[in-house]
Amino acid sequence: MFARNRWYTLYAGRIVCMSWALALLPAVLLSGYFLGGERWLVILAFTCPMALLLLRLADPTRGVGQGLRDDRTGLLLQPGFDTALAEVWGQTHAGGQKSACFLVEIDDADDLMARHGQAALDQIAQSTADRILSALRDADHVARLGDARFAICLSPMQQLDLERGLQISGRLQAVLEEPVILDGLTVYVSCSVGFCLRNRAPGADWRSWLAASQLALAQARQNGPSSIRAYTPEMQARHDVETSLRSDVMQALEDQAFQAWFQPQINTDTGRVSGFEALARWPDAARGPVTPDQFLPAIAEQGQMPRLTRMILRQALQALVCWDNSGHDVPSVAVNLSPQDLMDPALPDTIAWELERFDLAPERLCLEVLETVVADAPSDITVRNLTRLHDLGCAIDLDDFGTGHASIAALKRFPVTRIKIDRSFVVKCDQDRDQQRLISALLTMAERLELETLAEGVETAGEHALLAQLGCGHVQGFGIARPMPVEETGAWLEQHHAKLAAPPQIKRRTG
Repeated sequence: MFARNRWYTLYAGRIVCMSWALALLPAVLLSGYFLGGERWLVILAFTCPMALLLLRLADPTRGVGQGLRDDRTGLLLQPGFDTALAEVWGQTHAGGQKSACFLVEIDDADDLMARHGQAALDQIAQSTADRILSALRDADHVARLGDARFAICLSPMQQLDLERGLQISGRLQAVLEEPVILDGLTVYVSCSVGFCLRNRAPGADWRSWLAASQLALAQARQNGPSSIRAYTPEMQARHDVETSLRSDVMQALEDQAFQAWFQPQINTDTGRVSGFEALARWPDAARGPVTPDQFLPAIAEQGQMPRLTRMILRQALQALVCWDNSGHDVPSVAVNLSPQDLMDPALPDTIAWELERFDLAPERLCLEVLETVVADAPSDITVRNLTRLHDLGCAIDLDDFGTGHASIAALKRFPVTRIKIDRSFVVKCDQDRDQQRLISALLTMAERLELETLAEGVETAGEHALLAQLGCGHVQGFGIARPMPVEETGAWLEQHHAKLAAPPQIKRRTG
């Protein structure tokens, strides 16, 4: 705050001096004419404006009028910060001193603006700027790079290592995360920090230094609110891999290289297959099998999830037709819908058209929706789409149930057919009494709401047996079968049917 006030004081002083000089200019010219005649008048007419121009050029606050400083906070803007960063880069290179570049971003700034408005966000930014300046030295360079992002370049110093950088980051977080008062309302904010030490910058100029700090901030933001990350060479290598993967994912979508693999779901009463879940897989020729947790975020980031869903939907419906033609009894197939899919107003029409194209009844398609979609106050479009799909005849599964805090009222509001109990409740349920109580409570609630149940992540025969005893209607997991290409499902179905048809073996007692 003191640094910003000092800057304003200096700027105001320059303005006052310039104003007095302009006010006295006519008097100076007249005095010159009376004392020295026309010759002195001509000389003063040229020299006085030149003197004022030189004074203006020498003004250290001259950048204000050229947009180098933020009008609200008085901090540098991007061009001014770039200049400061380049200067510190050169100084530390020539003198062997040390520095660091920090980027600080207020978490969930969009939510803050939606909740309190742009004026409130500006007030938070003003408070943030004052607090940053109070935590740093007067010689350090501070900039505002956006509504919620700030940049800091430390002036050169003799001692600065990773531990000191983390301490500075923690001090910044501590002062910035103090509550802010907005029109009598107390608002709590958090911030993420990414930084790069000057001696760890990966390139040969200040641009690589700034880019490394940006990468560290991105990593901090990915790891949740109020995180701190320091740039490392491994971070750059991981970023390069992710960038390459992102490009290859987009090409794989163009080439329709993603495949639907199928994992069976078993009815616990009869032991028969009640359906298959279609899961997206990417057998990349160069990388080998790429796991969904690697490619799905890249697709979602590009807003291409609906495109992948349509690809998997067509393959799933085609698999149903294939099983029917082969004489296999597969009642339904389940396809996952992403939040992006549910925001498409044309989704019900698209699914209806695909079902008609393959001549399949809507009842044979189950659509899985994450519980978080229901728990997070979904949009009217999402509600409308789920209702229309249910009216069409499709079943609606609520996936990962128990992890998204969906209320009973939300379950009643949405046309849910079945809940899928998350694997976190299933693991070791045959050994853990607490797990058994949780599952029993979920099954009782589902029964009262007249909802079917399916437990996912079943990995052992003990878990399978206990879930059947507790009354869970369906099970799915590695303990039954791993996801497999459609070409392998026929043989698995035949083996499973033969296992059910074979009479139990009763051993004779000897002796």
